Amino acid sequence: MKTFMPNEADIKRDWYVVDATDKPAGRLAVAIADALRGRDKPTYTPHVDVGAFVVVINCEKIKLSGNKEEQKIYQDFSGYNSGLTETKAKDIREKHPERIITQAVKGMLPTNRQSRQTLTRLKVYAGSKHPHAAQQVQELALNI
Repeated sequence: MKTFMPNEADIKRDWYVVDATDKPAGRLAVAIADALRGRDKPTYTPHVDVGAFVVVINCEKIKLSGNKEEQKIYQDFSGYNSGLTETKAKDIREKHPERIITQAVKGMLPTNRQSRQTLTRLKVYAGSKHPHAAQQVQELALNI
């Protein structure tokens, strides 16, 4: 037997759409991160980017378990002294609901150059409308 190593010609990028309505944020982020990296494909290789595009809709209706709506804090640091701002999850949901999923998926990816490129294939939208209807988008199978 020989080990299969995918190259650029072998990579076929699928488009998946995920409806985040009433789905737990962490479990959804794991499924999205696996699809972005290509871990759901039999041709998965850790050092080759074989992942898909993922479109997430209705992210304003995502479910946060427990008291995370009040207790979870998102931090931004500008780089200056006293440049740390802390924001609760309920405020993030009102102003930038896409950030909840984006930050969760970013935390599920490894910290390297490949993951920064992988994150560009994640498209997150607050409502149910998205501009990617021209691609042949399929439903991502979630075991949540």
